[in-house]
Amino acid sequence: MASPLPVPEVPDNSITALLAQLSAGNREVEAQLIPQIYDELRRLAGHYMRLERGNHTLQPTALVHEAYAQLVQQPLVPWQNRAHFFATASVLMRHILVDHARNRLANKRGGIQKQITLDDALFKSQNRSVQDRSIDVLAIHEALERLAALDQRQARVVELHFFGGLTFDEIALVLNIGERTAKRDWSMARAWLKGELAK
Repeated sequence: MASPLPVPEVPDNSITALLAQLSAGNREVEAQLIPQIYDELRRLAGHYMRLERGNHTLQPTALVHEAYAQLVQQPLVPWQNRAHFFATASVLMRHILVDHARNRLANKRGGIQKQITLDDALFKSQNRSVQDRSIDVLAIHEALERLAALDQRQARVVELHFFGGLTFDEIALVLNIGERTAKRDWSMARAWLKGELAK
């Protein structure tokens, strides 16, 4: 009886597999990786920019490019999976916007500060409308820093869900916790932040 023909190996071009290759130092996979992650990075950037004032000088495309450049320039990051990559991307985007806001504030000392409003509709859903609402990215950043001093994990859950748009099961995967724990942390952190930002 003839032996079966060998089945050719099909390369795994999933985001997780490509990130693993990038972590191992294979920079050639970037050409395959970029088209797969660009739309999601753009969605994250668009989400962040909708939280900003209408006349923001930083455009979503510039935010995506800056975040991507910082992500891939990090030396051999051991990317665990797709969720880990996008969680890191959302953190980077937040910090880029915070730095941008600090620079703008330094250039406009004495300018009028925007009022911060965070109502339930803003915190309930990823598909939230931000019409007639403004959020000062520096105030949110500072509140999250205070929360992190009290409970680091709750601050990460807020960052990943509110800013990064990750689902609770993705957050559970990134933080290595249960989905119920992620939801409970979200509820507690949301209540704390609303009180803190209302001051």
